[in-house]
Amino acid sequence: MRMFDTYVQKLKYMVLREVARHENENTLQDCYLDIPKLISPGPESTMRCCIYKERAIVAERVKMAMGGNKNNRNVIEVIGIACDECPVSGYRVGPDCRGCIAHRCQAACPWGAISFDENHHAHIDPDKCVNCGKCASVCPYSAIQSHVRPCERACKVKAISHTENHYACIDETKCTACGACVYQCPFGAIQDKSFLLNALKIIRESDHNRNYRVYAVVAPSISSQFVHVKVGQVITALKELGFYSVIEAALGADMVAFKEAQELAEKGFLTSSCCPAFVSYIKSSFPKLKELVSHNLSPMAELGRFIKQTDPDARVIFIGPCTAKKAEAQRETVREYVDCVVTFEELQAWIDSRDLDLSVLEEGVLDNASCFGRIFARSGGLSEAVSQALKEQNIDFTVNPLVCDGIEECRVALLKKQRNLLKENFIEGMACQGGCIGGAGCLTHGPKDKGEVDKYGHEALEKTIFDALGQCCWQQDT
Repeated sequence: MRMFDTYVQKLKYMVLREVARHENENTLQDCYLDIPKLISPGPESTMRCCIYKERAIVAERVKMAMGGNKNNRNVIEVIGIACDECPVSGYRVGPDCRGCIAHRCQAACPWGAISFDENHHAHIDPDKCVNCGKCASVCPYSAIQSHVRPCERACKVKAISHTENHYACIDETKCTACGACVYQCPFGAIQDKSFLLNALKIIRESDHNRNYRVYAVVAPSISSQFVHVKVGQVITALKELGFYSVIEAALGADMVAFKEAQELAEKGFLTSSCCPAFVSYIKSSFPKLKELVSHNLSPMAELGRFIKQTDPDARVIFIGPCTAKKAEAQRETVREYVDCVVTFEELQAWIDSRDLDLSVLEEGVLDNASCFGRIFARSGGLSEAVSQALKEQNIDFTVNPLVCDGIEECRVALLKKQRNLLKENFIEGMACQGGCIGGAGCLTHGPKDKGEVDKYGHEALEKTIFDALGQCCWQQDT
């Protein structure tokens, strides 16, 4: 059994694996009955108040593994029944309160939310408190602290609040589907919908690629994922799962770099369009800047379009670290090019549902892109690729990029641009820390070694973008 960062992630994997296994065995109708009994712990070790609630929650996880609420377009959903253990966010008085008689906290509160008991210990009325923090700033003992739910802390775009029954609630108008809340929720009460069953159906109905060919488009961040085996062994596993061909999304990145370089030189300023969460953030929070977003498709969509132009009956399944890609694939401008999105988490469950041992497989070949296309996976790689594309096309334009590592840095850059204070001419926006290698759909989380991405990039057979594009006979739009 492979290692997981948390038991929540392991539980999610186990549900995905068993759903895929049931689909493989044509017993999908038994999922809601079999999986909760298989996954839930016994009565002596249940994580909830009772085994019945535990199994009810697992049943909801099964629903998410099978596509979630079809009436909700957001790919991130809250499992309400699992979201009842976190205290509501807000300011609280801790045990360090000494019951002093100065009562500075009460004097500082403009809403009358603070009172005292017979021992002069402060208490905050949550119905009156507006979380302004003025009381905490004047407490001489730092006894008043802000307690924020992990999901709310993780969501840097402030799309998460809570309902009257204290369940987490997602503001669909703000959510960028980045999935940061999914990993940070200690109870696994927020999850991304899985479209793994859609992928399995596409493979099955291809009839061994006789009815149509199924292409796997694999994100370059794969270099930081299956570290216990070789990337080539994962490629062989994808062929075993039924894919006709496996192509690097980095080739789409090469295509985008060439086009984006041209557009940047023509317009003089751009923000990148590769990260769907970043693009969504601009549209929802900085609508006046949306025309500055590059009009190019993302590498995923660009390569999907190329594949379908070459093979009109093809089906394209993107595999990567990003939950926001699931939302991007639903966009009107993208859905005709990409049929399904699967995360690396889901790919591992898919592989294991077929009892494939990656370590004993032969190494397949994955070499469709340049070094510059591959380094799109880490923060700063996109800017380097655009600079290289300008050079290779002999375009007389100097790119002065601002590399934004995470949505908070993106926010600062966009605020500066909105106020005409930005000296740079290109904003590379990545919603996740570190870039795509920090995506919510990764197998493991935490700091990633960007050096691994660069190493993978240098292993590319094609050293220039032009050479990589020449291999696929791609003709740039002019």
